[in-house]
Amino acid sequence: MEPVNQPLASGTIGAGIGLCDVDAVNTLLRGEIAAVETYDQAMPKFDGLPEAEELRAIREEHQKAVAALRDQVRSFGGEPAEGSGTWGTFALAVTGAARVIGPQTVLGALKQGEEHGTQEYLDALDNPEIADECRFLIRAELLPKCHAHVATLARMIEAREAK
Repeated sequence: MEPVNQPLASGTIGAGIGLCDVDAVNTLLRGEIAAVETYDQAMPKFDGLPEAEELRAIREEHQKAVAALRDQVRSFGGEPAEGSGTWGTFALAVTGAARVIGPQTVLGALKQGEEHGTQEYLDALDNPEIADECRFLIRAELLPKCHAHVATLARMIEAREAK
């Protein structure tokens, strides 16, 4: 499938004539949708536990990323992805097992998912067809939040190991 390339709209960050690989942005969007679905599956395992509030906050940040990426896709004339695709199915299978596995394992799976998302954003920054506006969103908001999520989950894992 050929990427949908649309000129940048004037008045946006990085305004001028440029292209945006909307398919690549939709890939990021599907990853964020998968993250929301994954946290939805995992959070019940933490009801009443100290990690619950932080996990809810991370989930909310992923939901905001979904909205921002949908806006980006639309602004370049694309149709935003509605589902999480293959990655979402895999992630849900892993965290769906949360009912029978312990919180430590679930936290490890969430951390791996965050690391995967971080790499997806880094790969997008290497794509020359990602528009400047999208790059700014990734660098200023999305990638720093992914790094923070990894650090938060690592801290939670270490705290559980110390018990």
